[in-house]
Amino acid sequence: MRDIDELRELRDFDAGAPPLDEETRRRVRSRLVAAMREPAPAVRPRRRPVLRVALTGALAAAVTAGVLVAVRHDDGTGAHRTANPPASSAPATGAPPMRNVSAQLVLNKAAAYEREHERTVTPRDDQFIYTKEIIKETNRKTGATKSYVDEDWRSVDGSQRSWIMEIGKGWWSPPLKAGESVWPPQDWGTLRKLPTDPEELILAIENRFFGLHVRSLDDIDDQGWSEIHFSLAGLLKLVPVMPEGLRPAAYEALGRVPGVKVVPHQKDAKGRVGVAITYDDPTLPKGTAGFGGYFIFDPVTYRFLGFRDTRTSGDGAAMKTYTQLSYLDGWAVVDKVKQRP
Repeated sequence: MRDIDELRELRDFDAGAPPLDEETRRRVRSRLVAAMREPAPAVRPRRRPVLRVALTGALAAAVTAGVLVAVRHDDGTGAHRTANPPASSAPATGAPPMRNVSAQLVLNKAAAYEREHERTVTPRDDQFIYTKEIIKETNRKTGATKSYVDEDWRSVDGSQRSWIMEIGKGWWSPPLKAGESVWPPQDWGTLRKLPTDPEELILAIENRFFGLHVRSLDDIDDQGWSEIHFSLAGLLKLVPVMPEGLRPAAYEALGRVPGVKVVPHQKDAKGRVGVAITYDDPTLPKGTAGFGGYFIFDPVTYRFLGFRDTRTSGDGAAMKTYTQLSYLDGWAVVDKVKQRP
């Protein structure tokens, strides 16, 4: 009944934010369907916390502003189920530089590259993080391609309203109210508190954000790993600028998720051929794509090149499917919203 009540709240809520786009609605439906397919409490005494997108009205505005929202449900305790070995342990084939390379190795090398080249910043609380993202979308049916330039200005401490854009459309995102929380965190103070050790980061996501008491990665089951991947993918995709050491740790943590795998010969938005990392989520129905898409890296240096994802618009026969390629074109710390470096 709680899920129904939450849906009613979402239906009746008017946050003053732009309406949810089709992609966000699709993600909402996918997560809700997955939640409804869980066994009843009588069959499964302990229900793992389910990471969802926009269940209650107060959180709808945050999701519309490009933020993943988690709602925690704790229904008792119970035994864990051990996850299957990572699918990425099998060697991947491809161009000579990528032969016999695992997803974990790619992500570890990407972390090493990031540690060597990352820029350290210490923004003031009253400043803004400016980012410029280039997005290229191709209609899979017609082949028509359109490009967008998204520019965001996010408040460093979250106390001021931010300007957010998504595929060319922008709006004001208000500060979170007392008691509200989102994942991934957008304010620098919270980001700075996240562990920069990959194992500690994983445990922090499970224990702090989902309210569990997991002491070891061996205690995490398939549902837990799905939640962790969802959280890490959201952190890496939606927070383009992080405190020193956090992005490398997130890469390494992503490499420890069972089910991440290598996909060679993937082109980025600039046409460069790289090696991609994606995830087979065992908790979703076969053939259902989870959140995160493809992380594309240079196959020699392991520098991050950009994302590849899928976006849909419309429903039924009118549904259109797009291949979406994106990359971060630049960022800076500025003093005011709409101020460019």
